Amino acid sequence: MRAVQVLQPTGPADVRVVDVPEPEPGPGDVVVEVHSVGVSFPDLLLSQGRYQLRPEPPFTLGVDVAGTVVGAPSGRPGVELGARVAGVVPYGGAAERVVVPVSAVFPLPERTSYDEGAALPMNYLTALFALAERGHVREGETVLVHGAAGGVGTATLQVARGLGARTIAVVSTDEKAAFARSAGADEVVLVEGFKEAVADLTGGRGVDVVLDVVGGDVFTDSLRCLTEQGRLLVVGFASGRGIPEVKVNRLLLNNVDVRGVGWGGFAMTKPSYMRGQWDLLLPMIESGVVRPPIGATYDLDGFGRALQDMADRRALGKSVVHVR
Repeated sequence: MRAVQVLQPTGPADVRVVDVPEPEPGPGDVVVEVHSVGVSFPDLLLSQGRYQLRPEPPFTLGVDVAGTVVGAPSGRPGVELGARVAGVVPYGGAAERVVVPVSAVFPLPERTSYDEGAALPMNYLTALFALAERGHVREGETVLVHGAAGGVGTATLQVARGLGARTIAVVSTDEKAAFARSAGADEVVLVEGFKEAVADLTGGRGVDVVLDVVGGDVFTDSLRCLTEQGRLLVVGFASGRGIPEVKVNRLLLNNVDVRGVGWGGFAMTKPSYMRGQWDLLLPMIESGVVRPPIGATYDLDGFGRALQDMADRRALGKSVVHVR
């Protein structure tokens, strides 16, 4: 079968589609015939040898998948043979068939496309973990979202709305502003001067929660945007401008928190956790509050190009690769 592999961890240019053996499931695994694969930031880091996981090359990329169950253990509702599902793996999903632990396979509603299914697991479960588990977002609070036109950003806008929060999207261009609005942002501001814009929008009060996937230069002003007992959620450092440092006196003086958000390491070691998250997400999907905005789509041979577009910050929403 065909699979997208990293031959050398030197970046997207060394990603290739090659023939690999069929996967061999264990007793608790599901075999999914893959229709669509989401392109995720961990894929880019894996291709560059910069992710916390360091598999030995050659290895197959792909974190988020959607397709049809062609092999499954008995007794798991929603993942029977022929079921439409989404799934998530640390890597290895960008192939014609993939083995996924049964705990990481989720039933797709009928009106959810395979492209949308491949956009859901990592980004939306990360957003739900960040906002509900780490941020303790409550109805009526205001959430500021950096990188709001990207995959995690748009997921956060929609999940925050599902939790009853108001959202302010921070983006770098007018094109991204329009995309964030279409994804559900209540307000949109440009990153240049965002602190002052947020103060105007909140009447000087500030926001309750900041979700930061960018890092770098925006970090300190994000802290300054928080109201009393506000929470800054650190999800990533997509700007590539280094990891910011916290002057803890800012936390003490304003009674604010900085909280790390590491969904993968937390969720993948707890067999029932992700399925519980999916059960919370399903009503949002079925009501239409959650509907992943798909940006560019590619064929399987274009996976490397999709990664390069992500590296060049050209991606909007979730990029998706079609396997069949």
